[in-house]
Amino acid sequence: MAFYAFPQAHWKHLRTTNPVESPFAAVRLRTAAGKRYRKVANATALIWRVLLVAERSFRRFDHPELLAEVAEGVAYKDGVRVVVRVQPTTAEAAVA
Repeated sequence: MAFYAFPQAHWKHLRTTNPVESPFAAVRLRTAAGKRYRKVANATALIWRVLLVAERSFRRFDHPELLAEVAEGVAYKDGVRVVVRVQPTTAEAAVA
């Protein structure tokens, strides 16, 4: 599973059922109210404001310093960083 190919500190965030849909739950509750507006701009303003208020309660990401490593493609196995050791070639070993 790809779940274990990420740092163990991030597993809590990966288990979230649907992190993309969660912020829009509050907006979904108010879509009926948005349909009552005569101007699209007013409904858009309502939805934008609801998202701004919901943003205050977002949970911060644990260990954000590991995000750069994950983005670079650093390998993790069972949540622990895998250190890849490069074997020197015979020519490089003779020079050293």
